[in-house]
Amino acid sequence: MQGMQPDDLYELTAVGEVRVSPDGRTIAFAVTSFDRDANDYRSRIWVTGADGGQEPRPLTEGERRENHPRWSPDGAQVAYACRAETPERSQLCVVPAGGGGALVLAELPEDVEDLAWSPGGDRLAFVTRVRDERRYSKEKPKDQPPRRIDRLVVRVDSVGWTMDRPRHLFVVEANGSAPPRALTEGEWDDAALAWSPAGYELAFTSARHGSWDCDLARDIFVVAAAGGEPRRVTETGPEYAAVTWSADGSMLAFAVDPEPLNAPRHARIGVVATDGTGTRLLTAGLDRHAFPYPPGRGPLWVGDDLYFRVEDGGNVHLCRVATDGARAPEQLVGGERQIGDFDHAGGTLAFSATGPTHLAELFVVADGEERRLTDVGRAFRQGRSLMEPQAFTAVSHDGTEVPAWIMRPAPSAPGQRHPVLLVIHGGPFTQYGARFFDEFQVFAGAGYAVLYANPRGSSGYSEAWGRAIRGPKAAEPGSGWGGVDYEDLMAVVDDALRRFDDLDGERMGVLGGSYGGYMTTWIAAHTSRFRAACSERACNNLLTMSYTSDYGPFMSGYLGVTHLEDAAEYLRQSPMTYVKNISTPMLILHSEDDLRCPIEQAEQLYVALKLLGREVEFVRFPGESHELSRSGAPAHRVERFRIILDWFDRHLKVGD
Repeated sequence: MQGMQPDDLYELTAVGEVRVSPDGRTIAFAVTSFDRDANDYRSRIWVTGADGGQEPRPLTEGERRENHPRWSPDGAQVAYACRAETPERSQLCVVPAGGGGALVLAELPEDVEDLAWSPGGDRLAFVTRVRDERRYSKEKPKDQPPRRIDRLVVRVDSVGWTMDRPRHLFVVEANGSAPPRALTEGEWDDAALAWSPAGYELAFTSARHGSWDCDLARDIFVVAAAGGEPRRVTETGPEYAAVTWSADGSMLAFAVDPEPLNAPRHARIGVVATDGTGTRLLTAGLDRHAFPYPPGRGPLWVGDDLYFRVEDGGNVHLCRVATDGARAPEQLVGGERQIGDFDHAGGTLAFSATGPTHLAELFVVADGEERRLTDVGRAFRQGRSLMEPQAFTAVSHDGTEVPAWIMRPAPSAPGQRHPVLLVIHGGPFTQYGARFFDEFQVFAGAGYAVLYANPRGSSGYSEAWGRAIRGPKAAEPGSGWGGVDYEDLMAVVDDALRRFDDLDGERMGVLGGSYGGYMTTWIAAHTSRFRAACSERACNNLLTMSYTSDYGPFMSGYLGVTHLEDAAEYLRQSPMTYVKNISTPMLILHSEDDLRCPIEQAEQLYVALKLLGREVEFVRFPGESHELSRSGAPAHRVERFRIILDWFDRHLKVGD
């Protein structure tokens, strides 16, 4: 059986958001798949019994993107959001839990980003962006008025312009008898809604202070369900997210980055009284990141406990903590896997989880027993040989132990040695680990041994581990980017070559995206041991990126100084400063609509290497953002695989 091939991407199917019915007997969940003909994604709402006694069945048509399933308080209906037939519009719908025709409550020009039933079941609250129709009613850009900008943050990657499309809260009648009514307005960006138990108020997060665009702070607010001026609950400074309300209405739970301009910090789980008093962080002693990327559901109240996800050594586990602080956090669901969305109701705990050889499936824990309820990835797995990784520990130059993995290609003839790809994650405060990575499977399917690791700077370990690559001029200084992280990655390569005699150290390539692209360019500028490199959506010049990226102005959180205070420090940590040292053949991949690492970062590297007479190719993807490899157009994602494999096949498989 062959391993995963680029075109197999179209066969991937995964469970997304999960919600348990109020009585705990039925679970609604979204299933995402690919539509090859439309070059798009599809998602559909399904339901299944929590006892596993029935086959899952589709609840909705599934001809569009359908998501955010939400049970009504009486369990009789499921609300969800979907894309309408016209791609530029979305719908908010309600369907009977037993199936049948959906009632469309609202049609909207932008996506519904969050959704919740009122406790009485008579209304739904949701979050969506509100367009300035003076601009967006004009089809041609040349007919639109100019933008008058007076804020620092006006665009966000994968979202686009936000200054004239802020997110706001709305309420709509659940029977569709009236159009949606806005609860918030203005330039502020609102998110993370939650109803009070009595149904008279909603909590949400927003940045409404004067310096919101310069400090990344975000507060918790409460607004009356009838409308009115929102009331700030928290003291401005931290970045609050994912707010939820206690059953007695006295407290709000949250996830929080305590110092958003002192990166990276572990997100904490905490509670605050609704009058703003008694703020308490419940996971300060855990020393793990408690709001994993990508951001998902926040802390969930279950009695007097909060359930939440935690990154731990390449895994994502589900934990709980007592809201009175009487007990330390403890693990509920663990294992070598990464847990995604989760929910609890009626004594039933449901969650999605992925592992190295399977995409996310639905699991349930009832009466202390765990069961898998879906097998949506069965068709993909049939007829393919998917590779299991092998964990190992490398020892860096200073004695630090670095967690790493190797994924070999399909079994080969005795004595055969494999070309090697070192793949580096982005972030840098993210982690590789026990989840399905289509990239690793495709590379292994093409005959490569894949090395990957969580060097210092990664999440999933102690906060000191993540902060080890802060700039030397920062408070609690570290090595800076390209310091101990570089040493750790080189140690992983050295250790793997010593341990595994089926690896060909003369045929090695290196690649990565975002910060992983940064490290790829940095490695190529500091060693010639790799025969080829692929730097993707990289940040190559930290000084210019500080002016052009949507996140660039906040790089000082890592470096400890701003680019205006010490431009030389930014250049010292930039791969472009050392570009003359690059002799490794370089493939540069970048998306033209990337706002996180703007395409000028790739253009600088390409022009320099061409002028230096080095071997370099540059591939630009139109219409794509920084998220190309994760959520870009399916055809572009398949083509990206083909381009990368062609590049490394030309340089690493010569003479096979």
